[in-house]
Amino acid sequence: MTDYATVALAALARSSAPQMTAAALAARTGIAAPTVSKLMKQLHRAGLVSSTRGLHGGYQLARGAGQISAAAILDALEGPFALTECSTGHGQCDIEGHCRVSRAWQSVNDAIRRSLQDVSLAQLAGLDASPSQLSALEHEVKFVGTRARSVP
Repeated sequence: MTDYATVALAALARSSAPQMTAAALAARTGIAAPTVSKLMKQLHRAGLVSSTRGLHGGYQLARGAGQISAAAILDALEGPFALTECSTGHGQCDIEGHCRVSRAWQSVNDAIRRSLQDVSLAQLAGLDASPSQLSALEHEVKFVGTRARSVP
């Protein structure tokens, strides 16, 4: 669903119309109308789109495409991003108290999270050609991997 949400949000970002109905978004994106309606409700609850009811109603981005991150889109559809149970902090793992790998996973998760926050909807929609900071993520993941191998 996150893929579809990104496509729908990108269509809103590229649209010259002030707002679009769910039916118009479905027609423009090729996503089934019931799916678009469901996505727009979720994105509205998350504060990424606003809606206007009535004959001339529809959906629009709640803020500029450059102000909506890939992390916000992912969070709206999937909840907070976590690679492993312990990636976001204290989980429900039986060995968490003496696990030596959880800090490395938390570092990797944090690096990915920061990278997702650095990519905007404007970039995803092809409206902003500025490069993302993925090279920083690659460097950080390599560093964490090297550090994790040296931990006994």
